[in-house]
Amino acid sequence: MMKLRPPININSFASSLREVPSFRCRSRMIIKFLLFSLFIIGGLKANAQNHIVSGRVIDSLTLQGVSGATIKIKNTTKGTVANPDGSFKIEAAAGAILQISAVNYHPVEVKASLSAPIQIMMASINKTLADVVVIGYGTAKRSDVTGSVSSVPKARLSEIPAPNVLQAMEGTVAGVNITTGTNAPGESPSIVVRGVNTITGSTDPLIVIDGTPFQSLSLNDINTNDIASIDILKDVSATAIYGTRGANGVLLITTKHGKAGKASISLSNYAGPEYFAQKVKPMGPAEYVQKYADYKLEAGVDNEFPVPNQYEQQNYAAGKTTDWLKEISQQGFIEDHNLSITGGGKDVKYFVSGDYFREKGLLKGFQNKRGSLRSNIDATLASFLTVGANLYMTLNNFDGGRVNLQQAMQMSPYGRFKDPDGNYTIFPMSGDLAFQSPMLGLTTTRNDRRENFITNVYAEVKPLTGLKYRVNASYNYLPTLFQYYQGRLAGDITNGSASVTNGERNNWVVENILTYEKNWNKHHIDFTGLYSAQQNREYSSTINASGFINDALQFDALQGASTFSASSSYIKTTLVSQMARINYSYDSRYLITATARRDGYSAFGSNTSKYGTFPSVAVAWNVSNESFMKKADFIESLKLRGSYGLSGNQSAVIPNSTVTTFSTTSIPSNGKPTTGIVADILGNSDLKWESTYGANLGIDFSLFKGRISGTIEGYKTTTKNLVLYRQLPAATGYLNIVSNVGKVGNKGLEVTIRTQNIISGDFRWETSFNFATNANKILDLYGDKKDDIGNRLFIGKPIYVIYDYKQVGVWKVGEDPSKQDPTAIPGDLKFADLDHNGSITSDGKDQTILGQSTPKWTGGVTSAWHYKNFHLSVFIQTVQGVMKYNQLTDFVDYGGRQNVVSGLGYWTPTNQSDVRPSLTYVNYLNYSYPQKANFTRIKDATFSYTMPNSLADKLKLSALTVYVTGRNLATFTNWFGWDPEANYATTGDTGANYPLVRTFIIGANITLK
Repeated sequence: MMKLRPPININSFASSLREVPSFRCRSRMIIKFLLFSLFIIGGLKANAQNHIVSGRVIDSLTLQGVSGATIKIKNTTKGTVANPDGSFKIEAAAGAILQISAVNYHPVEVKASLSAPIQIMMASINKTLADVVVIGYGTAKRSDVTGSVSSVPKARLSEIPAPNVLQAMEGTVAGVNITTGTNAPGESPSIVVRGVNTITGSTDPLIVIDGTPFQSLSLNDINTNDIASIDILKDVSATAIYGTRGANGVLLITTKHGKAGKASISLSNYAGPEYFAQKVKPMGPAEYVQKYADYKLEAGVDNEFPVPNQYEQQNYAAGKTTDWLKEISQQGFIEDHNLSITGGGKDVKYFVSGDYFREKGLLKGFQNKRGSLRSNIDATLASFLTVGANLYMTLNNFDGGRVNLQQAMQMSPYGRFKDPDGNYTIFPMSGDLAFQSPMLGLTTTRNDRRENFITNVYAEVKPLTGLKYRVNASYNYLPTLFQYYQGRLAGDITNGSASVTNGERNNWVVENILTYEKNWNKHHIDFTGLYSAQQNREYSSTINASGFINDALQFDALQGASTFSASSSYIKTTLVSQMARINYSYDSRYLITATARRDGYSAFGSNTSKYGTFPSVAVAWNVSNESFMKKADFIESLKLRGSYGLSGNQSAVIPNSTVTTFSTTSIPSNGKPTTGIVADILGNSDLKWESTYGANLGIDFSLFKGRISGTIEGYKTTTKNLVLYRQLPAATGYLNIVSNVGKVGNKGLEVTIRTQNIISGDFRWETSFNFATNANKILDLYGDKKDDIGNRLFIGKPIYVIYDYKQVGVWKVGEDPSKQDPTAIPGDLKFADLDHNGSITSDGKDQTILGQSTPKWTGGVTSAWHYKNFHLSVFIQTVQGVMKYNQLTDFVDYGGRQNVVSGLGYWTPTNQSDVRPSLTYVNYLNYSYPQKANFTRIKDATFSYTMPNSLADKLKLSALTVYVTGRNLATFTNWFGWDPEANYATTGDTGANYPLVRTFIIGANITLK
């Protein structure tokens, strides 16, 4: 072994050097050298006493890790970079000072702790305006955005467990109206951005995922856990970049991608029960018996039976009742389990996730199972070349026969539940054959499945400084399958009927994107050019069969049926586009964006150009960057924006609607049915897209060091060349022709305010408020300035209006209706005689516009409180100025035999209601019982706890958050029924009736070391 020399005595060594003549002249220099060496050696000794300091850097507002934060030891060059979850490790001596910095955050200094991991909170520097947002074919700092671009709060994506991302977004973004018409598992809410711009076309915004536009994509197919951000293009100047598909707004969804660093494994799990948010009960036994007695009195029916029908009378005598609402209900349950792995090195980064979601509905038979896989890979092959692939697959299962809520609400409590053989009674109120059991759907076989496969690959080349070329290629394949069999147990009178539908949609997109960016002096310019092509194909085929020998064959052996029918359809469309956009800014004060897009769509008419050009321009002034604003130190940022542009809506032009079409019919010939064709719609080869012109003015601001920030915007749009179906004279041989006629306008105001109310030590309180108004108006229809009363379209009024009779009460005993409604009797609804002709008629003269079914204004407030590692967030939304038809209150009593809602009430000679009619009232005018549907709702509340790093480290975890969430906690409304937002039908497809659900969820988000 090597022996260590004893330490040198520096002082004696220096003295001896002075005695040597050749060193005397340099003694002072040598002493300095030795002293410097001592300093270095001391530093090495001190370094040998260093320890490993660990911790995590988190955002003080969102409590999410600050990826890429730089951690340095003060007065040294030693440092490290935080992992994607914000965690870090660094070697430091006791008492060392750590300096932490990150883009868009205030720098922080903390003392290194050697005893336990440290948690470092970083406050954002006006983070809202510094955030990078997606603007379509690129990104920009929010401070540089000239159009109207709103972002969904990221906390809603990461902290609100919702099966559909629209449910998490509802009410949180000004000008984006999301409505949940049904809470049935697997159903997606509807979304409208800045009002309705079309009458016959789709109102859905265009969905763009990771830069690729998709057609007919359900957001129910997208795993919320995979989403990193959602930005919404709202004004026409921002949406014009998507040409003929931009008029309804654009949702830009960016999924999570890998980051360089150690592999990070995250687990997200939640589960919880579902309940009725508000339970509307039908009449119980006593109420039902009293109702029938009142009906007999009013109708003059003379019988001794307390209930009307045979089966009911038998159960009444036996004291046997059925709670039909209880029978169709079950304990609902929802759960989601997600696993993701992210990481990579300098050249290759990856994000892989898998998710399983299951919802067991409140009503029997309703369910949804969804499994999904995602893989996002980005690889740098050379300094100038980057490639990547985004692969996604989701499988949806909505199988199961379903009960019927509407039938359960109408069923007598004395109806027979099951027959002597133990099967569901087909007609529980026999001998009344008008009402079938709500349970019969459970005897059917129903398979409903949808799959979605998305593949997106790209290559990006940077040949020169500032110049970049990118090619995106995407393919989307969406097969669907629906199989249904209804047999004898379900009361099928054809001895069993089956239906099988196979469908598939697929589309491919290829985009070539060229960008160039240059800065010189105070100038900045960037250019984006696009050439793209897209093809969409849809195919479906349906076979219907009936008359089976037995119920065992079902849809697996259609050849066992005696009667068949079949239909099929195929649609193919193509889109070719070119686009150019230029952004210019001077000194970060003056900004201008000019965009032009040219789209060619195959579905447009042959006599007109299939191409349309959509230009836009937007300007902005960062007032706060002016020198004269330096004294106004309370203003952190202030920007004024203005824009004008043109975008289109091609969805109203149905493929093949430009050509003359015929429909099939069957007529007898020689005693046999013969299939023929008859004229239907006359083609219009001049048909083209609907065009929306829009202007927008906006103010972005941040005051008092970010304590108050927000946006105020006003907009006005006019949509021309509406695609409408006009009736033709019968002499032409055709019923309709589709034409570009009519105009509709929208204008509104949007306000978003964010405040940091209290920041004191370990306690913080923030709020976020949004408010939006929208005034929708039809400006013209068919060019003749006339209303279309038959379709309830009125010039100068909103598209969706409530047009009906004006109820002014109920006729009472002793009142004389002869001068207003001669056909009325006491107990009938009393309507205003608007034309004062002494009668109520259905020719439109006694009907008027009572309201609109789209809200006049909406709002939302989110309030969040934080104390150390505990956090509470509450979100309240409100929808006002909306009216809907309430079909639940429109009962047709079928001779007193139908059950009605408990507490609804009705007129009697001794209790003369001024609102509800008598039980014998015949609604011959088809009055729809409109009612105000305003509501304010505590939409959700979340209480969470984030484990300190010291404790998480002992558990070998990088991060752990546990939370409890309640959704749809309370609704404040005067609406009578299940929910003012939900749709409820008594005719047509009543199987979609599904109540609002209240959910309580327990969840945990875990990141492993």
